[in-house]
Amino acid sequence: MSAASSDKRIAVPLTFGLVALFGAVGMTVFGITGDQVASGWSFAVAMTAGGLSVAAYHAYG
Repeated sequence: MSAASSDKRIAVPLTFGLVALFGAVGMTVFGITGDQVASGWSFAVAMTAGGLSVAAYHAYG
């Protein structure tokens, strides 16, 4: 296994995981403030990034 493939194995899922975390935090913040549209978009970002994180882990793992 080369260094480049092992870097992708960790970095890509971690990046998508962080985006999912930010989306979940945004969903919480917008949910508390009452902005349902922004909360819904944050949920969509969190779910999409979470799915891409799992897919990237399997693709590069």
